[in-house]
Order: sequence, then structure tokens, then C-alpha cells
Amino acid sequence: MANASESREFGNTSVGPGHACCIENGTRVNFTSHEQSPDFYVVLPVIYSVICAVGLTGNTAVIYVILKAPKMKTVTNMFILNLAIADDLFTLVLPINIAEHLLHYWPFGEILCKIILSIDHYNIFSSIYFLTVMSIDRYLVVLSTVRSKRMPHRTYRAARIISFGVWILVTLIVSPFFVFANVYKDDLNITSCGLNFPRPERFWFKASRIYTLILAFAIPVSTICVLYTMMLYKLRNMSLNSNAKALDKAKKKVTIMVFIVLAVCLFCWTPFHLATIVALTTDLPQTPVVIGISYFITSLSYANSCLNPFLYAFLDDSFQKSFRKMLECRAA
Repeated sequence: MANASESREFGNTSVGPGHACCIENGTRVNFTSHEQSPDFYVVLPVIYSVICAVGLTGNTAVIYVILKAPKMKTVTNMFILNLAIADDLFTLVLPINIAEHLLHYWPFGEILCKIILSIDHYNIFSSIYFLTVMSIDRYLVVLSTVRSKRMPHRTYRAARIISFGVWILVTLIVSPFFVFANVYKDDLNITSCGLNFPRPERFWFKASRIYTLILAFAIPVSTICVLYTMMLYKLRNMSLNSNAKALDKAKKKVTIMVFIVLAVCLFCWTPFHLATIVALTTDLPQTPVVIGISYFITSLSYANSCLNPFLYAFLDDSFQKSFRKMLECRAA
């Protein structure tokens, strides 16, 4: 196996040992750097801690409400539940990333290294995949409403089976990263956790980035864009009969909510994937500006894990009512 430090790059320029946050192989990785800016050393743990606290609280609340409130057991909410589980899982392990950042080395062993990097990739793939499934579901709902047809197979049980299938698919996609994740020591004898590729390192480095770019961005985002384009086209051009002059108010609200959650997800993740394209096509020097931008991109992708609960709270009336009712029961 080649030393992983040889492939820890942003663009094609080696970062070197250290804790300048860069995006490697389609994952978000921190590097230990003795030359790291004091501002980065202080500010990043604060940002990550806020994301962790807010994300863990918000997503746990979403999971609790959906599981406990009878009225929340809908097809869309089943997908939202799994999305919240994926975000909650990531925020649970974020303190380990914070600890690595503060310690400037990886003290947790190889097994935990593999688990943490795998969960990191789970977050990358599962979020967009569940949003893709939600977009497919919205398209089918709009189509059935326009045609005044029922959807007998669209059930809560079917949504559970589909969600289970998504997790299996994501597990298969993430498995190579679990295999390549290893603890290694760099030239300064600093222990780090990263992806350790065989030779030729650069080939595997680029292949892993392309793999993530295609499966976590190009295919699902293209699918979502096609679905929403077709959805808008059908709503605009098909003549609706008296039973389907428009989507009813509840369906409209759910469709709008899914669209906004998707838009926020793309806003947070698109810079991450654009950085992958930059890394594949350019040779960037590791200047403070480049490192600062990579920190910002990483923090933005992390932030997506804590934003969704606020979107549900503002956009979903049933979620608001169920949450308030549970708080009142707790208080009583």
C-alpha cells in the first residue's frame, strides 16, 4: 500500500501533514498542520460544535415526532425520517472530528477510523439518494393527481421497504471507502486517518473522486432535475379535469417543502462537488486562501445536516402541531 499522505491533496498539490481542511477523494478530511492559522484552530471547533449540537437536537426531535405521532406516519415522512437518521448519525461522530482537529493527530485506532470515514461517506450519499426518492415520489403524486388516478401501492409499508433498499445501496457504494480507510504515519511521524490507496496512487485518487462525483452528484441531481422539469411541464400543459383542477393544498405544501429541502441540500453540497472537479482539472497551490476556501466548503456541507429540521418546522404544519402537542404532553 502506498503512504496515504502522498494522495492527501486538494487539486494536485500536496497539503502536507497538518490540519488544514481539504476535500480528498470525495470525502471531507482534516489534515494536521503545524503551520495552521490560529484562527482556524479556534474557529473551526466552534463551528463544528454548533453544527453538532443543533443538528443532533433538531434531527433527534424530527425522529421522535415522526415515530411517536400517529398523524406523521406518511410516505413522505418515512423518507424524511431516514434523512434525519442519516444526519443524526453524522452529527453523532462529529465530536471525534473535532477532537482530531484539536489534538493534531488521530488517537482512536484503525477500526474507528474506518467507521468514521464510512459514516462520513454515508452522509454524502444517503442525503441526496433519499431526496431523489422523495422527488420521484412527488412526481408520481403530481402525475396521479393530474390524471385523477389513485396510487394503491403508495403505502407507508412500501416506503419502509424502499428506504431499506436505499440503505443497502448506499452501504454497497460506501464499502470501498471502508476498505481503503486506514491509520498511517506521515513523514513527521504524525498519526492520521485517511484513505490509503495502492499504487498507482494518483490513479486511485482520481478514480475515487470521479466515483463520488458521478454517484453522489451527477446521476441523482440529473434525475431530480429531469423529474421536476417533467412535473412542471405536466402541470402547465395538461388540461386538468374537474376532479384535478389543481393539487390540493396539502399536496402542494408537501411538494414545496420537498423542493425547498432539495434546494438547500444542493446549495450546501454543490460547492463540495465543484471542488472535486477543480481538483481533477487544476493544480492549485496550498495558499492560505485555498485552504480557507476548503474549510468553508467543508463547513457548508456539514451544515446541511442541521438545517433540515428547521425547514420541516417552518414548512410542515403537521410537524409543528405534532411537536407542540408532544411538548404540551411532556409539560403536563
